[in-house]
Amino acid sequence: MQLEYTYTEEPDGWLVGSLDAYPEQLTQGKDIAELEIMLLDLYKNIQDEAAILAELAEIERREKPVEHKGILEISEALA
Repeated sequence: MQLEYTYTEEPDGWLVGSLDAYPEQLTQGKDIAELEIMLLDLYKNIQDEAAILAELAEIERREKPVEHKGILEISEALA
């Protein structure tokens, strides 16, 4: 698997980057090697968060009672 990323070099020399799939999530490193480590860590955190949210959604779904509907036939003798 490959993830594309974009980065800029800040005036202080630090590299600030984001995964192209998640441009709103930024991280930084002092060089390309460190930036890529930080981007990998960022990706893992995003995946962990997605898994946690999916698990919470499943728990919430299970805790809600399932509503069922039926039709009760009443004979004319009882009506």
